[in-house]
Amino acid sequence: QLQLVESGGGLVQAGGSLRLSCVASGSIFRLATMGWYRQAPGKQRELVASITSGGSTNYEDSVKDRFTISRDNAKNTVFLQMNNLKPEDTAVYYCKFYRLATVPRDYWGQGTQVTVSS
Repeated sequence: QLQLVESGGGLVQAGGSLRLSCVASGSIFRLATMGWYRQAPGKQRELVASITSGGSTNYEDSVKDRFTISRDNAKNTVFLQMNNLKPEDTAVYYCKFYRLATVPRDYWGQGTQVTVSS
């Protein structure tokens, strides 16, 4: 059973920065696309950023040039560096492990709260 554990959330003022981390169990981490999603109260969960096993990245338009996703395969960890945070970034942030041929389902972390005050 693969497990994902997020950390790094918290309360920050607008314009501040946070770095989220997600540690995955298992050696197959390096093969998987990983993503960060967020869900604000009353809204659907949305993709924030993703990174493939080869390091290609994709970002939601509103976070481009502010957020950076990266990964350290040696530590089974994916990161989300968030700069110039805005109140509208307030949400619970979730890490996602995308399914593989040998892992036929997606996995999610438990979420970490990010609150940005104005």
